[in-house]
Amino acid sequence: MADIAQVNQALNLTNQLIAELDQAERQLSSARNWSFLDVLGGGLITDLIKHSKLNNAKISMDRVNYLMQELRRVLGGISMSGDYSMNVGGFATFADFFFDSGIVDVYMTAKIMSSLNEVRNLKNRCYELRSRLSNIR
Repeated sequence: MADIAQVNQALNLTNQLIAELDQAERQLSSARNWSFLDVLGGGLITDLIKHSKLNNAKISMDRVNYLMQELRRVLGGISMSGDYSMNVGGFATFADFFFDSGIVDVYMTAKIMSSLNEVRNLKNRCYELRSRLSNIR
């Protein structure tokens, strides 16, 4: 059985995770909105804003991965599997700027939506973990 200090530390990390996931969700939601605009005929400015939002979300997700590693260390391994990274990167970003076509815009929107769903699922799992940890205290 975990001691109270370990449970409190895990709760603190879980709360930090939820806050960081909220930030990532806000940035991805905004990027999704800009992506919808891009599909309807946005241009370079739309792409720049969208990718700025995506970059901010990536920074949050890097922090999420760090916090999850810390949480695993504190709890000795938890059931949340793997590191989380956004499904948007490298070539997709290049193609979005270079080709800037409707097909690429739709592809980017789908990737952003997928990342947003992953963030929401992970956040729900963190809420469940927080509830379980609160019941231990």
